[in-house]
Amino acid sequence: MSERDIAGGATSAEIIQGQREYLLPSMLHMYSEPMALVEGKGVRVRDAEGREYLDLFAGILTTSVGHCNPRVNEAMTAQMNRLGHVSTLYATEAHVEAAKKIAEISPGALNRTFFSNSGTEAVETALMMACLATGRSEIIGLRVGYHGRSFMASSVTAHSGWRPLATPVAGIKHAKSPNPYRCPFKQPCDDTCVDRFIDDLEEVILTTTNGRPAAFIAETIQGVAGYVVPPANYFQKAAEVIRHYGGLLIIDEVQTGFGRCGTHWFGIDHWGVEPDIMVMAKGIANGAPVGATIATDEIAHGWKGKTISTFGGTPVSMAALCATQDELREHDAPQNAEVRGQQLRAGLEAIQARHPWIGDVRGMGLMQAMEIVKDPVTKEPDNARTAKFAEATREVGVLIGLGGLNGTVVRIGPSLLVTEGEITEGLELLGKAADMAG
Repeated sequence: MSERDIAGGATSAEIIQGQREYLLPSMLHMYSEPMALVEGKGVRVRDAEGREYLDLFAGILTTSVGHCNPRVNEAMTAQMNRLGHVSTLYATEAHVEAAKKIAEISPGALNRTFFSNSGTEAVETALMMACLATGRSEIIGLRVGYHGRSFMASSVTAHSGWRPLATPVAGIKHAKSPNPYRCPFKQPCDDTCVDRFIDDLEEVILTTTNGRPAAFIAETIQGVAGYVVPPANYFQKAAEVIRHYGGLLIIDEVQTGFGRCGTHWFGIDHWGVEPDIMVMAKGIANGAPVGATIATDEIAHGWKGKTISTFGGTPVSMAALCATQDELREHDAPQNAEVRGQQLRAGLEAIQARHPWIGDVRGMGLMQAMEIVKDPVTKEPDNARTAKFAEATREVGVLIGLGGLNGTVVRIGPSLLVTEGEITEGLELLGKAADMAG
């Protein structure tokens, strides 16, 4: 990262002005004044003026092996110099190798993958696949869940800020989100609440559908909702319910996959449940545009019509995927996420002990969050303090994300290769920002 290169490019003001003039005004930004980033390496990025930030959000949990990872960059460059693009009309070695790597770590009998360009496309593929396999058309999702920005994906999303359409796709219903911190049944939430969440899921099927749903789709940890971790046994029982009514279980691992939750490769592995269909993206290829939908052999054969993807499975993206997966395996990303996640969690709880407005600290592995409230008893969201904290993190030089229905949950999800020293540094910066926020 040379100062000459930074100085030779556009300034932050010029980049932001260009964005305001030429890009969609609805695009979300983290701060009151957008940040313009120009370089990155590992867990650090720089803005156009050369100021460095510790990135604890990894491009929304996407740069899983760090910015500009040499192994990934070299693999993409070599593939581009050999064969850049041919579409899925032709077979390529990189396409097959990528599918094999995903099948090797996926749970149960999941072994047939369709590659696309994003998590949204992966979800669209999964929903279509479920409808074709079952001959049904109704879908059950979870409230506050997020699954993408297309017509269908935003309809199965149940988060008002991310649903721009007044009339979504018909045939999609939503059950209560199993959120222990904001449990509608009992506080504190306990094991008895699981059955009540499951009862609600079944009631939604019986009262708002024809009783023959095609699928139930859920994130193993709700990401945009603010890293909501379901209570134990929820997914085991939810799987039983949807299958009892002849539907399929679709698990969304777009944010939680590839060791992010610690110990296992996928979040759903923590509950010992085997999905019928699973979707992935984000950290799958360290920022290359890849989405993946994997299904069992039987379900995959249910797609009888023609299908292609012009850019899904393109050799360069597949090379990035293979190199990323090799890095994750070589460094045992699930174990690193477990150990560094414990370190991160302990540090966040220490910050919480000093600031009662941090109502909850939650998450798994390197997917940790803090929910900001006005009062720890009433749990009323505190948007003003959240904004103050976010601006403070920028000032001290650390990048985080926000989420939650009210936008008051601080989300942290660094590279899965993050080190002990980098987590220590990040906690020090987050502590300073919390002190600045009061």
